[in-house]
Amino acid sequence: MLAQERVLQVFKDSGALLHGHFKLTSGLHSDTYFEKFQVLQYPRYVEELCAELARRFEDDNIGLVLGPTTGGVLLAYEVGKRLGTRGIFAEKGDGGRVLKRGFKIEPGQRVLVVDDVLTTGGSVRDTIAIVHQSNAVLAGVGLLVDRTGGAIDFGVKTESLLSLEVAKYEPAECPLCKAGEPLTET
Repeated sequence: MLAQERVLQVFKDSGALLHGHFKLTSGLHSDTYFEKFQVLQYPRYVEELCAELARRFEDDNIGLVLGPTTGGVLLAYEVGKRLGTRGIFAEKGDGGRVLKRGFKIEPGQRVLVVDDVLTTGGSVRDTIAIVHQSNAVLAGVGLLVDRTGGAIDFGVKTESLLSLEVAKYEPAECPLCKAGEPLTET
């Protein structure tokens, strides 16, 4: 089992754990940001982290691994490779995520959804919606980092390699904004 301390060290060693004042993709503000691409640029880290995600779902009869763009592309590929199945990705579309490029999910197929960093759960929910629309079975959710400390429940087995409760703020309530800290768009 890969310890949370090791996962945190991977983010630190790759320069992916940042501190400051950040506007997240969700629009929320935070003093901590996980720049996943600083980790995902290193194949050895991707392999190590995805091997652990795959190990956690190896007994769940996964038939397909699905991730949202963009980081989920690499994760779905590598976890799918480790589980001996396909790894595909869902792209942004009108009103959510969609499958393109001829990707299909078979009805009844057991699908593992993977994503890099969970903040609000929006990308994961949009990806899960595709699983349900395909009449497939959501078998689980695998995450590199859960910034909510486990506060979001997807209703299925969810495995996070690193789970931390990281402060996030609505812009109007952000103490960093009130203190005049420069804002970095992510």
